[in-house]
Amino acid sequence: MTEQAILSEIHSLPENLRHEVLRYIFFLKTKYVNVSDQTVEKKRVFGRAKGRYEMSDDFDEPIDEFKDYM
Repeated sequence: MTEQAILSEIHSLPENLRHEVLRYIFFLKTKYVNVSDQTVEKKRVFGRAKGRYEMSDDFDEPIDEFKDYM
């Protein structure tokens, strides 16, 4: 569809529907244009952060400060 055809269709709409088209254009611009250069999300890779974080051996042990609440 050419720009002229799109504009012609928009001009043939009633005023309230033109406002809806304008809102939809703003929605599309915020959703797709303001995103980084890529519009396709990168796939997540399982285990990508392996080795970056280390948990202590007593991670699951109760915390002494919370013994009053247990």
